[in-house]
Amino acid sequence: MLRLEHISKIYPTGEVLKDINWEVKPGDRIGLVGVNGAGKSTQLKIISGEMEPTAGEIIRPNSLHIAYLNQEFEVDPTRTVREEFWTVFKEANEVQLSLAHIPQEMETASPEELDRLIDKLDRLQRKFEALDGYNLDARIGKILPEMGFGLEDGDRLVSAFSGGWQMRMSLGKILLQKPDLLLLDEPTNHLDLETIEWLENYLRGLITPMVIVSHDREFLDRLCTQIVETERGVSSTYLGNYSAYLEQKAESQSAQLSAYERQQKELEKQQTFVDRFRASATRSTQAKSREKQLDKIERIEAPIAGVRTLHFRFPPAPRSGREVVDIKDLTHLYGDKILFLAANLLIERGDRIAFLGPNGAGKSTLLRVIMGMEPPTEGSVQLGDHNVIPGYFEQNQAEALDLKKTVMETIHDEVPDWDNQEVRTLLGRFLFTGDTVFKAVGALSGGEKARLALAKMLLRPANLLILDEPTNHLDIPAKEMLEEALKNYDGTAIVVSHDRYFISQVANKIVEIRDGEFRVYLGDYHYYLQKIAEEKEQAKLAAIAAEKAAKKAAKASTKRK
Repeated sequence: MLRLEHISKIYPTGEVLKDINWEVKPGDRIGLVGVNGAGKSTQLKIISGEMEPTAGEIIRPNSLHIAYLNQEFEVDPTRTVREEFWTVFKEANEVQLSLAHIPQEMETASPEELDRLIDKLDRLQRKFEALDGYNLDARIGKILPEMGFGLEDGDRLVSAFSGGWQMRMSLGKILLQKPDLLLLDEPTNHLDLETIEWLENYLRGLITPMVIVSHDREFLDRLCTQIVETERGVSSTYLGNYSAYLEQKAESQSAQLSAYERQQKELEKQQTFVDRFRASATRSTQAKSREKQLDKIERIEAPIAGVRTLHFRFPPAPRSGREVVDIKDLTHLYGDKILFLAANLLIERGDRIAFLGPNGAGKSTLLRVIMGMEPPTEGSVQLGDHNVIPGYFEQNQAEALDLKKTVMETIHDEVPDWDNQEVRTLLGRFLFTGDTVFKAVGALSGGEKARLALAKMLLRPANLLILDEPTNHLDIPAKEMLEEALKNYDGTAIVVSHDRYFISQVANKIVEIRDGEFRVYLGDYHYYLQKIAEEKEQAKLAAIAAEKAAKKAAKASTKRK
């Protein structure tokens, strides 16, 4: 239904896409992967027609209707939810607004004007009917519950809903257009785990083919039927989900390396013969013949080495005491909302805890309370008495970094006794090379700011790492390096993240914030999922038992009467 053939894209800053070749067929759910800057979003924009390629072509039927859900959800907070959905039907919406004004005009119209308004009303009603306008409200009413909204939510303002619910509105608006192909650019950004899982299940139920750009490996694993990787401007297609792609890529690189090495040995052997006997009186003819054969051999290229990415370890820090953070009877309010109610938790040396809970549950607030940046309403939050040294990674790096400083100054000001070469060596490990070290922080991308903040953390040894959404804006290779660093970290770590794969790799204990309490699960993320499933099954069985008991009691009561 759509094919990209030899697509290239050159910006003034350089070539991003060189030779992109892949296709979308009915039923495909394709994941586009690659490092930040590899050209994933560029490909979506080219497919949608928002951008023209420098070379190559998109082969597609003229009738193909493509819908594009970009990273910023386009909703108007001043509209009601139903009004927001109505904006999809632009022409019908305009006609409906015109129809709504006519009765008001009729109230004060003269007889001549009244005739004109009646004609206009008739004309608009016929046009509205031709646009299927009288059925559109029913279509909106049908999709509201599909997106998880109650029918009464249709009259509430968009501004009353969180970012996750606004994403559902954006998706619902797209699906009302009945697209033939769905493009999704980082759809899970800033969504809580519950909403991400809802989105996964909903998209799995659609028959609409889709192309997804995401750094959420679990999302790609659960949803995709095919992975297209863009590496150094060239695309490669792998069948299956993200895990299958990793296996196939490793096998492909191994096979290519073996073939390359075998060919290199053979070429070297033949070249040695040519060099040795080129001037020989008896074998020069044979040597020249072999030389011609060598020129005709199609060379096997060495596999592309792993794309350069950051590599670091957290610096060693003095050993802390066994008790690192002690939370006692914590009650905390945010406005009128109770986030925590007499909650207790002891965090011990060596814990790598992931705090889970929906957006608004108080996860980031809790980290600020632990850091002493926000006093608790009631109760106490104390760092351990013995040598606890915290290091804090804030969720919003734009607020944590001085936007006026350069990259170089940001690090140099932390370690004024370092010379320029030492600073550049550290920055080089975080992919800041050449003139990029002189860029202002305000001009950096989200991913670059995240890397710079991580580099700053290296300068201050800490035995308690407090990380609020550290993987935001990081590409997959950078996430993998952070995971490796945390696995090798010998201190205590507290993490808030919506990245399930990241959590599964680094956490050895899960704390879920539920109903103002801390529910502790003494195991990793998969253990937590298993226990949650068991709890749901037990609750289901208890509900069935309670229902049976109620029926039995009602029956007994009837008999007594």
